[in-house]
Parts: sequence; C-alpha cells; structure tokens
Amino acid sequence: MPRPPAKANSKLVSFFKNTGWVWVGVGLLSAIINILMLTGPLFMLQVYDRVLSSNSVPTLVVLGIIAITLYTFYGILDILRSRILLRIGQYVDARMSESVYRASSTAPIITGSNASAVRPVSDLDRIRQFLSSPGPAALFDSPWMPFYLFIVYLFHPILGLIGLLGAIVIGILIALNEWLSRTPIKDATQEAAVRNELVESSRANAEVSKAMGMFGDLQQRWTRNNESYLRKQKTAADRNGFFTSVTKTIRLMLQSTILGVGAWLAIQHEITAGTMVAGSIMVSRALSPIELAISQWRAFVGARQSHARLIELMNRMPDHDVDLELPIPQNNLSIEQASCAPIGSRKAFIAPMSLKLKAGQALGIIGPSGSGKSTLAKCMVGILPALSGAVRFDGSELNHWSEDKHKHIIGYLPQDLQLFQGTVAQNIARFDAAASSEAVIEAARLADLHDMISRLPDGYDTVIGPAGFALSGGQMQRIALARALYGDPFLIVLDEPNSSLDSQGEGALTKALFAMKEKGSIIVVIAHRPSALAAVDYVLCLNEGQVQAIGPKNEVLAKVLSPVSSQGAA
Repeated sequence: MPRPPAKANSKLVSFFKNTGWVWVGVGLLSAIINILMLTGPLFMLQVYDRVLSSNSVPTLVVLGIIAITLYTFYGILDILRSRILLRIGQYVDARMSESVYRASSTAPIITGSNASAVRPVSDLDRIRQFLSSPGPAALFDSPWMPFYLFIVYLFHPILGLIGLLGAIVIGILIALNEWLSRTPIKDATQEAAVRNELVESSRANAEVSKAMGMFGDLQQRWTRNNESYLRKQKTAADRNGFFTSVTKTIRLMLQSTILGVGAWLAIQHEITAGTMVAGSIMVSRALSPIELAISQWRAFVGARQSHARLIELMNRMPDHDVDLELPIPQNNLSIEQASCAPIGSRKAFIAPMSLKLKAGQALGIIGPSGSGKSTLAKCMVGILPALSGAVRFDGSELNHWSEDKHKHIIGYLPQDLQLFQGTVAQNIARFDAAASSEAVIEAARLADLHDMISRLPDGYDTVIGPAGFALSGGQMQRIALARALYGDPFLIVLDEPNSSLDSQGEGALTKALFAMKEKGSIIVVIAHRPSALAAVDYVLCLNEGQVQAIGPKNEVLAKVLSPVSSQGAA
C-alpha cells in the first residue's frame, strides 16, 4: 500500500545526517589546524624573547626545525580538510541528484505556472559549490576566535580587551550583513531564474520569432529583464563587498593597534617585544576566519535559500513507493464522482462525474475549447489528482502502483507533445533500457511508422530532438503515438492525436486503435475532428466542465450535432 507522505525536511536533511560523522571529523581537523596556527605567534615570541636576547644560533635552528615541522603538519591537514569538504559536496550531489532530477522534471506538474522560477538542479549545484568552497572551513574556524583572544588576554588584559572590542564590532557587521543581504540575494536569484526562462523560451520559439518579426520586441523584453537582474545582482554584490572590505580594514587597523599598544606596554616594561608581535599576529589570526566567512556570506545565504527551496519542492512531491505491488490492471477503468482542476487551482474545473469502461472499449471526448477535455485526460493518467472522488483501475487508484509500473498501465499522447533528445528507438521505448527491438518495431508498425523510420539517415538509431534530425509535425506526432502504444498499456489516452496527421496518418491511427482494442486496452480519444472517433464505442461531451451528454457514439453525436445542424439550416 502507499506509504504516508514524507515528513518535512526528511527527504533532504537525511542526506546531511548521513554525513554527520564526516562533519565531526572536519571539526576535529579544524581543531588541530587552529592549534597548529599558534606556531607562527609562538615562534615569533621565542625568536624575539629568547634568540635575540641570547644570540643563540643553535636555539634559532631548533626553533626553526620545530616550526617547519608544525607548518608541514598544518599544510597536510589543511589540504586534507579541503579534499574532505570537496567530497562532502560531491557526496550530497550524488545522493540527491536522482531526486532533484525528478523534482526538476515534475516541477511543472507540482508548481504549475511557477515552474519557470523553480530550478532544483541549480539549487543543488549551489549547495554543492558552497560545501566545496572555503566557506565551511571558515565557519569551523570562527568559533576558535575566543580561544585566540583568551591567549592574547593572558599576554596582557589591555591587548585582550582591544581584541574583544574588535570582535564585537565584526560580530555586529556580520549581523548587519545577514540582515541587509538576504533580500537582495533572494531577489537576484529570482531574477536570474526569469532571465534563464526568457532565453529558453526564445530558443524554443526561434522559428515563430523569425517568421513574425518578434526578435526586436523580445530583445527589448530581455533587455529590461537583464537590466533588472544586473541591478539587483549589483545591490547584493555591493553590500557583501562593502562588509568584506570594512571587515578587512578593521582587522588591519586592529592588528596595527595591537602593535602600537603593545609597543607602549613594552616601553612600560609590562610585556616583552616578542609578546607584542605575537599578540598582533594572534589577533589577526582570530579575526581572519570571520573576514573569510563574510566574503563567503553571499554563497552561504544562496546555499541556505536553495536548501529551503529544495525541501519545499521535494516535500510537495508525491511518494509513489509501495510495499505491496499489485498486478497490472486488466478489466476496467472507473471514474467515481471525480472532479479535478488545472495545476495550482483548488477550484474544481471539471464537475464531479462518473463513468466506467471495460477492457477493449474506447471513449471519445468532445466539446468546445476550454470545456475541460485535456484536464479530464490528465486526471485519468494521474498527472492531476482528483479533488474529490477517484479514478480507479480494477478498483485501485493509480498511486497504489509504484511509478515504475505506470509505464505498463498508461499510454499518453498529450496535446502539446514533445520528444526527447535521443534516438527514435529510445523515444518510442520511453528510454526503457530493457526494451526489445521487437517491441519497439511493433509499436512503430501499429503507428504505421516503420517505413518512414527506415528511410531516416540511421533508421531507428537516428538521433532526434533539439540537436538532432529535424522531423515534421506529423512525423513527431506519429512517433509520440508509437510511444503511447509501446508495451500495450492498459489505458491509452490520446489528446488530439490527429491534429498534425494527413488522411493516410488518420487511417493508420484508426487501424492502430482497433488493434489496441483487440489487445484489451481501454482507449480514450480527445478530438475536434470526427475522423478521430472512428474506433470509439462511446462519446462523452463536455461543456464548461459539465457533462452535457454521454453514451453510445451514434446516439450522442446525433444528440449533440443535431442542434448545430438545425441552426445551420435556419
């Protein structure tokens, strides 16, 4: 039976929990790295206070060897930490890529008109890039700031208080950076998504734009959007750059202040010259991770926003995992007082309706444009959920089968058909890696497509799609028809299947539908042209989402068309 929907955050956060032990390791490495970073200040302290005062070259050599050894360990551990962070980013990407691809592919179904602003793959890229950047290392190093400031305080309380004051000022800058940068970064990301959508839509409609002279107007639209994007991107970059520069300036000023105050304390014989230099270096080291964190703040905020968007989208995805797999339906399709609506709408567009079809029967759906025919078709094949009632296959709803089994149950030819980048055979076989040549050829023959494919440059291996061989509208529609027929699915729903077909293609379509009925498939055909209804047994007429008539084909057509004929005669 279907599993309950995933709890909030579980689909993505679980992947980060699986790397918890790695983050513990990164934390331990960071601890050792930060302890080793004391090498520089302590070396300078010993050189000034011990070597220079004693003029002892052997002491200098021994201290130098110790410092080089510690720096070597530091370098090895820092490289190791960078490599681990890179692999954490790649691990999260690898574990999440399939789910994110599915979310990206189904975003138009889940979010409707907002799909153009949803870029799950880009969001995952942003998360991976941040995890693999110096940003996480800076976050792990930042908590060590009190440790360094405490040591400086031990050198002299005044030096410690100066360092603490600088840390407080930088902390305030971090808070301001977070507050002032969050909205500009979010706005710039949204504008970038709209910008990318404009490019993609222009490429997809290049022929229409060229034929009707739309390039100039589209270019002006692009220019306005691009200017808006650059303006918001500049705002985000300027604010982040401002805080980065201010933090760097304060760190340098603080370092010199420590030197100046330390020199005064040394003159007063309260500290040594070595302590003065060591304190300056240590304060600079304490604040440098903060400076790096601010420089990476834009990437951090972007990754955090991407993480939130991914969680929101993936938690809206239906969970099709099932514990008990049902047999493929073979008997009937029933619609039980089902109502449905377009994506993103909660108001029913199709009023509650009921019908039942048995294996081997065919239904034609007719009605004026906008009457809800395509919406009903999408509800039948599971693209749209029923707002009320249910669509059942042998008594069970479609989500009682795993999504992988849907290819044996559903064959669908949408009104706005699209083929994928790949070979003709791959498109017909729905990219099933286990597809047999016989099954592909049989589907092509049913669509009367075999001879046409044989004349293509590489036959069934001809690459089609945006970067492949160009097909006519009729050829594309017949390949999409063969794809819908592939594997003898139980329910075949065809939305305007003859819109791009000539008379020969329509004849092949009718022949294919009769053949599929003989095999026990249930056929649903949405049509404006009566020639597409030659193979159907029943007709459903919709008008403004309401069932106007339903019954045997001849009776319904006579009932629906007779008023039109009477008006024409009058």
